[in-house]
Parts: sequence; C-alpha cells; structure tokens
Amino acid sequence: MSASIRMGFSFGLASGIITTLGLMIGLHSGTHSKLAVIGGVLTIAMADALSDAMGVHFSEEAEELHSAKEVWEATLITLISKAAFASLFIVPLLLLKLSTAIAVNVVLGLTTLSAFSFYLARRRGIKAWKVVAEHLIIAIAVMVLAHQIGEWISATFA
Repeated sequence: MSASIRMGFSFGLASGIITTLGLMIGLHSGTHSKLAVIGGVLTIAMADALSDAMGVHFSEEAEELHSAKEVWEATLITLISKAAFASLFIVPLLLLKLSTAIAVNVVLGLTTLSAFSFYLARRRGIKAWKVVAEHLIIAIAVMVLAHQIGEWISATFA
C-alpha cells in the first residue's frame, strides 16, 4: 500500500468513525429522533467526506512533497473511506431501536478504531496499548462532548 493510499485510508477511517459517532450521540441526546440521526449520518457520509477529501487535497498540495498522482490518490481514498466508514453506521440505525443502534455503533466504531490503531502501532514498531489508548481517549472525549452539547441544545432551544 502506497503512503498516499495509507494516509487517505487512515484519515478517512478515523474521521469517518469519530465524527459520525460524535454526530450520532449529539443528535440523539439533543433530539431523540431516529430521523434526525439517520439524516445526520447520511449528510456526514457525503458532505463531510467531500469536505475532508478536499482538505486532504489542499494539505497534500501545500506540502509540495507529493506528485499529482499521489495527491489524487490520497484525495480519492479519503473520500471513499470516510463515506464508507460513516455509512456503515446506517445499518444498525435502520434495523434496531435508536438507543440500541447507538450502543451497537459505539462498540462497532471503537472496536474498528482500536483494531486499526493496533495495526498502525505494530507497523511502526511501537507499543500498541499506547496508540490504542490515545485514539480511544480522543474518540471518547468527542462522544462525551457531543452528548453534553446535544443535551445543552435540547435544554436551551427545545
């Protein structure tokens, strides 16, 4: 796997999982609406995937270290992986009660994030538990903050 593909995939996976979990939890705590959560996830899967891919594109070009092919590889892989990982969370939302689907998605997301973090650590030859813990702490912090913001929005504007 080339460095540009690995970068795009890693970014798309992390952003797709962490952003979508935060969005789902925030929308759930703020609205308790399955429609709002599904709409948010679908929006993230497309609009944020395109936005992130463009961000990667600009960033890679600004480094002036990559060929045009490498820049476009990173861009397209970011778009595809972010959209794919964000879209995975739709299935439980369609099949299960909202609160159950959110719990299933949290487990699915954190497990996937942990597995990829473990892979990255092993690839780099560093202690896996540190990398996994770091990434899980960040993801959990995003979810806690999103939950608090959702509750605040509900209390303030409902």
